[in-house]
Amino acid sequence: MMFNGRMLLATVIVAGIACVGVARAQTISYADAITKLGDDCGADIKKLCSGLNLGNNRIANCLQEKAAKVSPTCKASMASVVASITQREQAQSAYSEVCRGDIAMHCKGIKGDGYILACLNKATKVVSNKCSQTIVDAGWR
Repeated sequence: MMFNGRMLLATVIVAGIACVGVARAQTISYADAITKLGDDCGADIKKLCSGLNLGNNRIANCLQEKAAKVSPTCKASMASVVASITQREQAQSAYSEVCRGDIAMHCKGIKGDGYILACLNKATKVVSNKCSQTIVDAGWR
């Protein structure tokens, strides 16, 4: 039953129910996000959204419709998870632009994102702080 709650909450994450301000901290993986939401919101889902099937954002919609009854722990967890996943996705999208100078300087001639990322990770001590933080935020280090 708890696993179903975790799977249902995956819909909440993927759908991006909210955009919350992003803090500078290590981002959370999708697997860890589902586990955290399952732990913190499983009881709320069972109590408030029992019987709903996965898909079409049903769980997210249910929790939004019944927001007044959702526990503070679940609300806080959803907000922090969505913020972290949003930060991770933004970092993954921005990495090649943010790290452009570092790539040109330290990984010249290397082709392919995986190889370039490996090069940047190997050159950690000389890569700019901004590029390094973007790689961390993207979940690649």
